[in-house]
Amino acid sequence: MDDRCCLIFHALSDKSRVKILQLLKKNESCVNDICKHFDMTQPSISHHLDILKRAGLVVTDKRGREVFYKFKKEVLIECCGKEFSVFDISVKEK
Repeated sequence: MDDRCCLIFHALSDKSRVKILQLLKKNESCVNDICKHFDMTQPSISHHLDILKRAGLVVTDKRGREVFYKFKKEVLIECCGKEFSVFDISVKEK
């Protein structure tokens, strides 16, 4: 397993980060909009977003003062497809 996939699996090991990805699956969002769905401080959400970004699961787009986050699901599909192939499991995008 390569380091990138380890980062991805680590990022997915937290339910708050999974919920963030579920939100971003629908629409890209800024941290303030994401905060509305959690009982957490903005710095905590930013920390989770940083972990997701380092894993390559989200990318950012700075617009003025706001940073928008977008889920890069193809990164997850690529990683899981490679890693699950050792078990003869095929992962296909819907």
